[in-house]
Amino acid sequence: MATALITGPTTGIGRAFADKLALEGYDLVLVSRDETRLKEVATELTRLHGVACEVLAADLTDADDLARVEARFQAGPIEVLVNNAGFGQKKPFWANPIDVEENQFDLLVRVVLRLTHAAVLPMIERGSGAVINVSSVAGFLQRGSYSAHKSWVTNFTAGLAIELHSRGVAVMALCPGFVRTEFHERMGMDKTIIPSFMWLDATELVDAAWKDLMQGKAISIPSLRYKLIVAATRYIPRALIARVSTVGLDGRRRV
Repeated sequence: MATALITGPTTGIGRAFADKLALEGYDLVLVSRDETRLKEVATELTRLHGVACEVLAADLTDADDLARVEARFQAGPIEVLVNNAGFGQKKPFWANPIDVEENQFDLLVRVVLRLTHAAVLPMIERGSGAVINVSSVAGFLQRGSYSAHKSWVTNFTAGLAIELHSRGVAVMALCPGFVRTEFHERMGMDKTIIPSFMWLDATELVDAAWKDLMQGKAISIPSLRYKLIVAATRYIPRALIARVSTVGLDGRRRV
């Protein structure tokens, strides 16, 4: 049976990917800092779907822990990697301590870079495999460091997808908008400022993303409304996008 490794699998998009991949018949390697919660999720996934779940507790911003996760790709075949771990900031860039900004940079950029590299080398040797890097619609906007990080993830992934297609390895950036998860609660965002029609369901999002991966898409933008938003950013002046993006700045929205 093939195996998939998912970072941040205990809630939200990561958990939806765990359920989806288990339904697709993959055994799972679950990576997160919270070992207790990981074990609870692993037990539940095994009970629900009958798949084997390996728990790998690791703080991905810690060099030694990240190295342990990288080593897992050599310990046994990983057919699918889902880089999902991440967090947002309520305050703007200048109001955050620089070590907090660096921590976010490490998790959203450096970890994605290193785990993708660790994953694709054995995939290239086998001539099969897939990497899904969870990015964001925010990467198409100008909204501070988070948007910059996600812009990098999307461009890095799309470029890699072109390079690895002929080698049998699929690489895709998933760019959701607002999703009903714990993500926004953890950053203290007032969710009421976001219109209800802008929210996506994590399970439906992941189902759509998986279809896009199977169709060979390098970038997956779920739902027609977010496809239209991204398309509009190509024609709307940057100054207007920046102005709209700062609405509710004190409640700093991140997607």
